[in-house]
Amino acid sequence: MKTKNKCLKRLFLFIFSAMFLLNSCSKKEDVFAKRKISFNADWSFHLNDSITDKDTIGTSTKWRNLDVPHDWSIEGKFDEKSPAGYGGGSLNGGLAWYKKIFKIDSLDINKTISITFDGVYKNSEVWINGHHLGKRPNGYIGFQYELTPYLNYGEKNNEIIVKVDNSKQPNSRWYSGSGIFRNVWIETTDKLHVGQWGTYITTPKVTAEKASISIETTIKNQYKESKKATVTTTIFKEDKKVTSVTQDITINANENQILNQAAEVENPILWSDEKPELYTAVTEISLDDKVVDQYKTTFGIRDFKFDLNKGFILNGKQVKIKGVCMHHDLGPLGSAINRRAIERQLEILKEMGVNGIRTSHNPPAPELLDLCDKMGFIVMDEAFDMWKQNKTKYDYANDWDKWHERDLVDQLRRDRNHPSIFIWSIGNEIPEQWNESGVEIAKELAAIVRLNDKTRPLTAAMNPPVNMNIDEVTLQFEKKNVQFNAIAKSGILDLIGYNYAHQTYEYHQKNFPNTPFIATETTSGLETRGYYDAVSDTIKKWPVRWDLKFTEGNPGNTVSAYDQVQAPWGSTHEATWKVIKKHDFLSGMYIWTGFDYIGEPTPYEWPSVSSYFGIVDLAGFPKDVYYMYQSEWTNKTVLHVFPHWNWKVGQTVDVWAYYNNADEVELFVNRKSVGKRSKKGDDLHVMWRIPFEAGTLKAISSKNGKVVLEKEITTAGNPSQLKLTADRSTIKADKNDLSFITVDILDDKGTIAPNANNEINFSLKGNGKIVGVCSGDPVSHESYKGTKHTALAGKCLVIVQSGDKSERLELTAKANGLKQATIVITTE
Repeated sequence: MKTKNKCLKRLFLFIFSAMFLLNSCSKKEDVFAKRKISFNADWSFHLNDSITDKDTIGTSTKWRNLDVPHDWSIEGKFDEKSPAGYGGGSLNGGLAWYKKIFKIDSLDINKTISITFDGVYKNSEVWINGHHLGKRPNGYIGFQYELTPYLNYGEKNNEIIVKVDNSKQPNSRWYSGSGIFRNVWIETTDKLHVGQWGTYITTPKVTAEKASISIETTIKNQYKESKKATVTTTIFKEDKKVTSVTQDITINANENQILNQAAEVENPILWSDEKPELYTAVTEISLDDKVVDQYKTTFGIRDFKFDLNKGFILNGKQVKIKGVCMHHDLGPLGSAINRRAIERQLEILKEMGVNGIRTSHNPPAPELLDLCDKMGFIVMDEAFDMWKQNKTKYDYANDWDKWHERDLVDQLRRDRNHPSIFIWSIGNEIPEQWNESGVEIAKELAAIVRLNDKTRPLTAAMNPPVNMNIDEVTLQFEKKNVQFNAIAKSGILDLIGYNYAHQTYEYHQKNFPNTPFIATETTSGLETRGYYDAVSDTIKKWPVRWDLKFTEGNPGNTVSAYDQVQAPWGSTHEATWKVIKKHDFLSGMYIWTGFDYIGEPTPYEWPSVSSYFGIVDLAGFPKDVYYMYQSEWTNKTVLHVFPHWNWKVGQTVDVWAYYNNADEVELFVNRKSVGKRSKKGDDLHVMWRIPFEAGTLKAISSKNGKVVLEKEITTAGNPSQLKLTADRSTIKADKNDLSFITVDILDDKGTIAPNANNEINFSLKGNGKIVGVCSGDPVSHESYKGTKHTALAGKCLVIVQSGDKSERLELTAKANGLKQATIVITTE
């Protein structure tokens, strides 16, 4: 009987302990879960009429309901007379208001409650229940306001109003978008909590056996009395505890205190671009053994340096940075941020072999950096496109004196834990770079960066670091008759950042013997996807540089999709990569650009409204040069042949092929060989010049006489049907997830019709909506927010967003004279 009682007692104690632990864990989870929640849903929006409304709202104001992130400019019509200009995508800005009614639980009356905006473009002002909280001119940086003193609790409503003024145009050299275009959060904490962006985690010493972890945490006490608390930081790898450090503190009333903790991780799993391994630090603050705050920080452990002779060294391994520059817009979605849309862009780039992203030319959305951490990208995080001197009439230079220090500090503190960030850039093509005023500003900015983060080098994207004469570059550099950029020669920078000037790269060690190299922006090649005018009998239409005179005009503001057209300041894609790959001391490059973007339609003006620089077009369809990089930057076996095979009989056509892992490529027309080609020297492609005859173009790559890959291109008949292909056929029912659906126009045998430009109409059944349509055509003025769009080169894209119910979505595409197509997307 005594033994049975002991067993029951032990069982009771076990159950009680388990329930206590479960309850404690639940409370910890509740603390974290409530700390930061989405505040995106159920806003009201009003776009002012510039004549009627001016700068007011009232009881008669007409509102419409929507969720943020939201970009009102992308909803408008393309306008040749838009104040934003063709650089801004010929889409209008304006002045608008957002409003949200919400309640706060009475149980939170003793909590600290704040609102965080990840970005509002631009000149935002915020009110809560009639109290003005502040103004933030910069549209790209996140900011936070405390709401606590002005809130109502229980059943009484609260009203938050946000004014967004993007009416003064132009204020950007590219498409900015307008509105609350990034995520909004409500943060609820105990009065004793980790502050905003309140942790700073570094790894001062990293070896294969051990990594030292330094944790700096800013603790805020908003109580009216001092508090004795316990701060515990636990490091996890996935869900497994790695190590933990605990410290008792006393913090005075209404005081901020910086706490320094140190830990060690045995046998660390290192972050790299190939294996982006992540750790999580969980900081818990306890009062009287009760956890009152829990703050999570994702970080990585890695060791790196930029070497004068070996370039970029990551974890002891030489790594060439193969990066691209990216603007913040998401093509047909405009500037309204969406995590899945960013992820898709990065997936497409990763498939190409890209391992680096430059956030040109502003602080990026936090979601981009989170994804770069997880997917393995080497990020150059850039702060400014101008300093005190304007590039456009109403740009950030007007706010420089008052805001630049605050904005830069906030960016550094927000971003500095991201393991994907390896470089800080303090400016892009700054007008002051050639004089001493620029040097003084650069000194100030460098000091701010180093005060907030000493673990990464800083650079500036200079165009270029040396004042070069391209036509006499060899003679000039041999004689060392070089005029240096004032910032470049000042010694302020840790890396010399080159925008273009690839002809000077091989002289870098002579010109800057003490400072490593990074190509911050390169190339500026231009293409229209699927347009091939540069066959031999018309090649004179396209000179090497677009600024040189044409012998004839080109139709419809198109640019040849062969890699032969460049901006006057840049190069073709092949030219720059040949130089970068040749020398170890050239750490890598960021190409202008990864994706096409809205605005800046160089070399054209109206009617073009988006860029031609992208390796991938605005819809996310790769251009041909994508496969040159894939053949050079990946281990995938590549054979890509172009152009299409629909021409006039007898017309002479240049056929190119990108390939790797093979000795040669043989080309056949209707089973008849037209010759073998192999790359010579530093060639990156092979070419045949042949007369067209309808049928099949076939390429076979081989190595040591054995077939490696075969590719065929068949002459297409008349367009007869549509085909729909989803990137994902199952998406989350969270009102945010997206399915990107490619529409191909095919002939009756299933061959893509490369010249088809049919207008396609879309309809959707189910709890979801069509949120974007696009073909990648830089000249299209059709709305990206409509339900119809004209294809380019036989392709179009439609984007479907989930609703909040798990069900079946059915998308149908129709076009006159073509067999319609339907696809089912499941939400769950």
